[in-house]
Amino acid sequence: MRRLLYPDERENERGRAVMILRKLEQEEHGKTRALWEEIFSTDTKAFLDYYYYIKARDNQIWVIEEDEQICSMLQLNPYTVRVESKEFPSAYIIAVATKEAYRGRGYMGALLRRTLEEMYSRKMPFTFLMPAAEAIYTPYDFRFIYTQDIGELVSSGKGRELAWKEGKDTDTVLPSAADAAGAPVEAAARGNLTFSDAGLWDAEMIAEFFEKYFAGRYQVCTVRNAAYWRTMILEQGSERGGMRLIQENGDLKGIYAYGREEELEIREPFLLDGYKGAFLKSVSELSQGVAESSQDKEKSVPVYACPPGCAAEKKPLIMARIVCLPELLAAMRAPEDEEVSCSFAVIDPLLTKNSRVWKVESAFGETALHVRETEDSEGVLPVAELTEVLFGRISPEEAAEREGVILSERLVEELNKITKLTRTWFNEVV
Repeated sequence: MRRLLYPDERENERGRAVMILRKLEQEEHGKTRALWEEIFSTDTKAFLDYYYYIKARDNQIWVIEEDEQICSMLQLNPYTVRVESKEFPSAYIIAVATKEAYRGRGYMGALLRRTLEEMYSRKMPFTFLMPAAEAIYTPYDFRFIYTQDIGELVSSGKGRELAWKEGKDTDTVLPSAADAAGAPVEAAARGNLTFSDAGLWDAEMIAEFFEKYFAGRYQVCTVRNAAYWRTMILEQGSERGGMRLIQENGDLKGIYAYGREEELEIREPFLLDGYKGAFLKSVSELSQGVAESSQDKEKSVPVYACPPGCAAEKKPLIMARIVCLPELLAAMRAPEDEEVSCSFAVIDPLLTKNSRVWKVESAFGETALHVRETEDSEGVLPVAELTEVLFGRISPEEAAEREGVILSERLVEELNKITKLTRTWFNEVV
């Protein structure tokens, strides 16, 4: 008979296996690399060298030990996330793995419950992950909050130049990227265009570029400061790629990430208006270099998180789980011309401190939501359905049709007034 223990517990009774659930010390993180290599065998040595040198330096790794070895793990990579105008700590859940001989014993659930409690103590509004399969995480109230647009570049028929699949071309209109004063950037005639890989010293410039032109497009995203972009440059380097800069007369006009471990792939092009043709030219040059070495010249190039209007596929990518509900609600907004006042009971089987009756209010002339506990409830929302409502994945009316949800007509009306977090942007891989 086995019993799960925490580090401060001891088990001396004969015939009972000792299993310890604990957070590793920083100097112990390298002990989990063997388990990673065993379970995620397709990851390259170069990537793991990067990961355990850069990412594992400041993350948390929680494990279950049995038979004097690590048999299950879960890693939390720290990110700062922005929800509307507020910034919070958050964690990306990754490397959830259990040795085959120890599966079916509830170790993953135990690790998730323990780490969720730890994240709640830090008042994280939510945690997020990229699931291997949706069904693994839905029992723990994770739900999709972000769908990624995926495009494809194919031969244009003009030499080795690339174009968007399905007839999409450089005339596809992007939402206007505005300067600090709000004026749209003009699509001027091309001057002296240069394409080059970013060095670590370019991280400040990239951060300023993203913050000035693109950060305002999203209600929820990771905070992309210079440290973020330095890590991104190193991460892409571990995948035999880099961060590509598109410059005109020395001024930054676009960026994108690329990797080429097996074949060329592109991620997150951020382009000013009028520079998508320059992007296609830049990728065409990269593609030619790959084709000359290993990649089929006729092979298409996938573009993950592609520009609006260029997607050939939309893929649900990132799931999130509400952690500290009042922090998330208090970061959200309502229109200035609306008055919000409602209360509802939340059912959270894992984080019971969220299982309260919450009062949410916003007065005319303000956008902030004020959150407090109350006693009178107008309805009941399980935390999973509440996640989908707040992130705009389902409407309150749709939620009301779900099992376990009770919403009065007035509560539905009030919930509809809250500005939903539909403009999310999460393409983090690790």
